Amino acid sequence: MPTEPKKSVNNTTTLEFKSSTFSVPVLVLSTNDLEQIEGQLKNKIQLSPEFFKNTPVVFDLQLLNSLNLAIDIKQLTEILRYLHLLPIGIYGGNKEQIQDALDLHIPIYSNHTNVSASSRKAKPDATSVSETRAANPTTIIKHPVRSGQRIYAHGDLIITAQVSAGAEIMAEGNIHIYNTLRGRALAGVQGDSNACIFCFDLQAELISIAGHYKISEDLSETVRNKPIQIYLEENSLIIKDII
Repeated sequence: MPTEPKKSVNNTTTLEFKSSTFSVPVLVLSTNDLEQIEGQLKNKIQLSPEFFKNTPVVFDLQLLNSLNLAIDIKQLTEILRYLHLLPIGIYGGNKEQIQDALDLHIPIYSNHTNVSASSRKAKPDATSVSETRAANPTTIIKHPVRSGQRIYAHGDLIITAQVSAGAEIMAEGNIHIYNTLRGRALAGVQGDSNACIFCFDLQAELISIAGHYKISEDLSETVRNKPIQIYLEENSLIIKDII
C-alpha cells in the first residue's frame, strides 16, 4: 500500500518586516467643494494618465481643518477611487475624520516625515517652492527606469541611466537625465516655474514643467535625439540645444 509522502520541515523564517521609505504623492486640500476637487483632479490626471493610474495617495486635511472647512471623507474616497487613485492614508484629520477613515480601512499618518513642506501649501509661490526644494535632498537613480515604473522626487532628480518608454518620472525640482529620455518627465510638479529638465537624448513621450506640457507629437525634429534643456518662459515651454 503506497505511503503518503512526508512534508518537508522548514525551520527558516517565512516572512520579515523591514523598515523602508517610499515617496507617495500627497493631496493637499484647500476647499471642501467635492465637485471642484474632482474637476481639478481630472485636469491633472489628463496631463499624465499613466502615472496617476492606480497611484497610491495620502490626503492631507491639515489646511482644510485650519480653515474650518468640513469634508465628507467617504465621498472624497469614492472620488479618488473613481479616478483610479488609491487612498492609502490620511494626515491632519480631526477625530471624526480619523474615525471615518478607519471605517474605510484607510490608515492614519501621525507624522509628516515623508512629505515635503511645499506639498503642504495650497498655492505655493515660486520663491517659497524654490526655497523648500533647496532644503530637500537630491534623488539619484543609477539604474534604468523601465516601462511601467514611476519615480517621484521631493527635490531635484538625477538619473544616470535610460528612461524607457512607458516610464514616468516626476520631481518637485529639476530633472537631469544623463542618458536617453523615452518616457515622460514632469518637473516642478508643485508649481515651481523655475524648474528645468536636462537630458542627453530627447525622445520623450511627454515633457512638463509646472503643469505646462508638450507631448511627443509637439516636439520638433530639430530637438530630437540631442542633448537639450527645457525651461519655462512667459508660460511657454522652451526647448534648446545644450551647447
